[in-house]
Amino acid sequence: MVVAKTKSNVNDVTTDEHFATLVAAQPVSVLNFWAEWHEPCKDMNDVFDELSRKYPVLSFIRLEAENFPDVSESYEIATVPTFIVLRQGKIAERIEGANAPALSTAVEKYAKTASALVPPTSAVAPAAETTPASAAEAKAALDKKLGQLIASQPVMLFMKGTPSEPRCGFSRQTVEILTKVGCPYGSFNILADETVREALKEYSNWPTYPQLYVNGELVGGLDILKELVESGEFQQMVPKEEDLNTRLGKLVRKAPVMLFMKGSPSTPRCGFSRQLVKLLDEQCVAYETFDILEDEEIRQGLKEYSNWPTYPQLYAKGELVGGLDIVKELIELGEFKSTVG
Repeated sequence: MVVAKTKSNVNDVTTDEHFATLVAAQPVSVLNFWAEWHEPCKDMNDVFDELSRKYPVLSFIRLEAENFPDVSESYEIATVPTFIVLRQGKIAERIEGANAPALSTAVEKYAKTASALVPPTSAVAPAAETTPASAAEAKAALDKKLGQLIASQPVMLFMKGTPSEPRCGFSRQTVEILTKVGCPYGSFNILADETVREALKEYSNWPTYPQLYVNGELVGGLDILKELVESGEFQQMVPKEEDLNTRLGKLVRKAPVMLFMKGSPSTPRCGFSRQLVKLLDEQCVAYETFDILEDEEIRQGLKEYSNWPTYPQLYAKGELVGGLDIVKELIELGEFKSTVG
């Protein structure tokens, strides 16, 4: 006996308006941006069809990326296939490439919560409201995170992918230009964090990627970078790279009391660092830290700079106090507070 397959639950988009209607019809939608010429897309279409049969509570929407350029651009489609899970109209998850296990896992996860988003009409409970204060606090926290990311390097590039593996042509060209002019820079892969990806557009008032920042200020995207490099202005904007001693001098003076340790105060990575953190906390001393395991150049250079071969190292007002034994001795003598005060 032949058992017929359940009918596919996939909607193939015909117009931009049709797409908008489909997205608005269900609280959770799974989008499939594909291309006829790309063989892996065809295999993933079979997976998409099968998932639509298995999870009818979700809306499965398929569209050829090149036939709907405006939609593809609005969702920043850089490769096919790309799958996007929309929850209440907002991007909840993105899977790029022919990754059937990742797609299946995402679909299963959101299928479990989809029914809860559509309560029965006979017993609709009032939606919980986000208070203006909590919304403002959340936005302030996110803005602070974005500001810290932007300021983490003198030249900071927010791109799709990484410098070694750019995920779009514009990001690749930007990396090539920065490399050609010999500009050191930090980077952040916006494909790895959907929250940062969406929030930075509003924060910077710049709708596309890549985005390049110098000294915490937005320079712009690829076209602006090209113009600035051609005119020679960009080379003047970029901070000159500091030598190691200058960098170390600034680091030891970053805070009135500065601890160079292995790990962080919440997660020390050696017993001596753990003990010194405990002592500083017991003495009610305000201090900042630097994890020397994160930067091998600083780890080795600071030993020579301070003429102190081990870690942790404690500094007060830019001057070396010493390590764990010295701090213990100063506390026992009652001299520690005056030393770091």
